[in-house]
Amino acid sequence: MADAPSRLERTRIHRALSRPNLLMGADRELVLVTGLAAAILIFVVLDWLAAIIGMVIWIVVLGALRMTAKADPLMRSVYVRHVRYRPTYLPTTSIAPRRRRVA
Repeated sequence: MADAPSRLERTRIHRALSRPNLLMGADRELVLVTGLAAAILIFVVLDWLAAIIGMVIWIVVLGALRMTAKADPLMRSVYVRHVRYRPTYLPTTSIAPRRRRVA
């Protein structure tokens, strides 16, 4: 019989490798896209009212994104995968489509 180790070996998994990539508490890409859209609104219109509206829109959307990330940090990727699903799947045995036999 082989010698069994007396105790289990432990391997550290660093938090930075397993945590989701968040920026300001929300999904990184969505925060950057909404910030870019607000900045485009502000700098294209060049008006104080547009600047205030752009900042308010960005703050409100950032709050909603943070609430979403607090519920599930990977919500965006889950939603994108959900949208890619087909409404129905045919009951076939393989992924590849069946080829018709030519007689």
